[in-house]
Amino acid sequence: MVGIGIHTPTSRPQNILRGTGFVIGDGRYIVTNDHVLPTLLNKNLLQKIVVFIGTGRDAKVRKVEVVATSSLYDFAILKIFGAALPAMTPASSELYADGSSVAFIGFPMGGVLGLYPVTHRGIIASITPTVIPAVSTEQINLKMLKRMQNPYLVYQLDVTAYPGNSGSAMYDMKTGKVAGIINKVFVQATKETVISNPSGITYAILVKYLHKVLQDNKIKF
Repeated sequence: MVGIGIHTPTSRPQNILRGTGFVIGDGRYIVTNDHVLPTLLNKNLLQKIVVFIGTGRDAKVRKVEVVATSSLYDFAILKIFGAALPAMTPASSELYADGSSVAFIGFPMGGVLGLYPVTHRGIIASITPTVIPAVSTEQINLKMLKRMQNPYLVYQLDVTAYPGNSGSAMYDMKTGKVAGIINKVFVQATKETVISNPSGITYAILVKYLHKVLQDNKIKF
């Protein structure tokens, strides 16, 4: 597991953690959510997208480059500079059944106290389309309409994740292989209450869509 964030050498703090990622392949490719990456970097401040490795306050900063993104499946593939890191193995594209035991590791509270990974475990509760019904027509936007026209399946999990878990690898408890990627949490009230009053409903993108993005971008490992 690695942290995904922004390094600004001219600011304090220099490092801001935005989410989680995990290493695949030869140890130089990292998978995370596309929405974890910043939409804009300040070149005047020398801002860079980086990953944080290690634990605690001694975590190291490593530079990366973005090699592929998918807004549809909310994936981003990064390539790390320097020495390779220990990698996880993506599972095959077959669906996991309801009730399968899974876990994920990430940084749910960000890097306020340092880089300390947290493990959550639960089960796959359901396989459902990505579209969540809107309460009223006022809540329907263009992005949601496009998703309705081209829905895909995600795992609904009976386990609580938090915003910093975005990009975490959801893995099979039996094999340790990556079965999905944590993508979002159902917010039952407001974004401000997502930590104090979590819904307990988390969604993960199927790993078969990761295979598709890697294949479409000719990324081999």
